[in-house]
Amino acid sequence: MARMHTRRKGSSRSRPPFRSTPPEWCDMSKEELEKHVLRLYGNGVTPTMIGLTLRDQYGVPSVKPILGTKLTGFLRENAEVPEIPEDLANLMRKAIGMRKHLASNKKDVHNKRWLQLTENKIRRLAKYYRGTGRLPETWQYKPETAEMLIT
Repeated sequence: MARMHTRRKGSSRSRPPFRSTPPEWCDMSKEELEKHVLRLYGNGVTPTMIGLTLRDQYGVPSVKPILGTKLTGFLRENAEVPEIPEDLANLMRKAIGMRKHLASNKKDVHNKRWLQLTENKIRRLAKYYRGTGRLPETWQYKPETAEMLIT
């Protein structure tokens, strides 16, 4: 599959094999994993960083075989999840940084182009989340109010 905003092809990569059961060397129980996930999320750690922490420090290769649901689904059921999904929030942070850069560097045409592409990704992702019900139907990306939504 090709990249979104270039003519280059994407790079192939290895993916973990599909498993419906946890590996035998993973000794963490479901209750123990739930406790760790909720503790980390309570400390303000994002779902992506929770997955990396569980992988690197606790030796959990994947949360789904142990919990039965994905990490974000588990958090949605058991904790207060932010209104804006994590990937959309990360793109909005990136666009805010680009706008700050462009305020002091008005002739940076390359950054201006990348800002347009990033905001296009934000609009496309917001359209997807509105369709799936994760965002309200009236939600719209506005660069002026994006910083207030993120913080």
